[in-house]
Amino acid sequence: MFARTALRVASRPANLSRTLRAGYATAATSDPNHFSASAVEAMNPRGVEISKAQQIAENGFISAIGNTPLIRLKKLSDETGCTILGKAEFQNPGGSVKDRAAYYVVKDAEERGLLKPGGTVVEGTAGNTGIGLAHVCRSKGYKLVIFMPNTQSQGKIDLLRLLGAEVYPVPAVAYDNPENYNHQATRYAEARENCVWTNQFDNIANRQAHIETTGPEIWAQTNGQLDAFTCASGTAGTIAGCTRYLKTVSEGRVKCYVADPPGSVIYGYVASHGKNLGERQGSSITEGIGQGRITENLRPDVELLDGALKVEDAKSIEMVYRCLDEEGLYLGASSCLNVAAARDLAVMLGPGKTVVTILCDGAYRYADRLFSKKWLHEKGLWEAVPERLRGYAVLE
Repeated sequence: MFARTALRVASRPANLSRTLRAGYATAATSDPNHFSASAVEAMNPRGVEISKAQQIAENGFISAIGNTPLIRLKKLSDETGCTILGKAEFQNPGGSVKDRAAYYVVKDAEERGLLKPGGTVVEGTAGNTGIGLAHVCRSKGYKLVIFMPNTQSQGKIDLLRLLGAEVYPVPAVAYDNPENYNHQATRYAEARENCVWTNQFDNIANRQAHIETTGPEIWAQTNGQLDAFTCASGTAGTIAGCTRYLKTVSEGRVKCYVADPPGSVIYGYVASHGKNLGERQGSSITEGIGQGRITENLRPDVELLDGALKVEDAKSIEMVYRCLDEEGLYLGASSCLNVAAARDLAVMLGPGKTVVTILCDGAYRYADRLFSKKWLHEKGLWEAVPERLRGYAVLE
């Protein structure tokens, strides 16, 4: 008897108003006269409203992709006098923004008759696209084959294999070398029936995913009241697709800037208005972003960009720790490069503006580096971590 009474007391929310308390009584009782579902619903009207709109993901994994929230980054918004919003792509079911591209490149292959039931999907990837494809392929019954540089961590290889992919780590060589992992993926697919190379860098179905989903979601969530958008370019699907949609729907009003890490040619190309592509020099600790060429996903929309923002690794690392401490967001380095770019863009545009960026994924796949004192020292980035936040670097 005592245990049941204790349960009832512990289960009753302490902050209910008198009116709601009367309707709620105790959720632990089985007596319907002591429980009001409408009163409980009233405690979370926003959540109930969103749940009703989303309904059930009838087609399993693929229909759970997208419709991610926009999160106001409070500290940075207050600092800049702007509203800085991050689209929480880490809430996609596969954990990253690449779920969108993965679904669209597979869907495109199906619609064009290149992929039939029981077929095989092939991709050259070292990161989140492979993970997204692994989930999509399992949900649709396809086999997945991944080629990746053998410089990638064993953890990535293990994760892809855990998700059912057949993984081939191959020597890391430049794109113009026939043994580059992308070219090996192409040859593998061409030599087999009912087998398709999804070609994430130059398959514009990637870009289309963001024209049809990410861009419209951002526009709807802000009621069209955004002034600027920025994110980095890897395959360029996200920056190109969102730029195309937001520029079109706003009749050019929304400013769009590509964010670029060290070692990438995109910043120089955009800053020179397409006159100077240059060559890759240096490198970055960020993964999956930065590029040495203009991909077919970016090419149709590069002239729509209003400019480019260079973000050094030190800024990205600083933001990894700031987002964790100040916002409670556990984000990867590419996400935090985007956040740093959004902050710089907000400062450039001035107070009162609304700037949106992409929170690509969480830090879970990168924790052994981003929160390792040894790794940060090796990369010369320990000083980039604010002194007051160095306690978060708990790994040796």
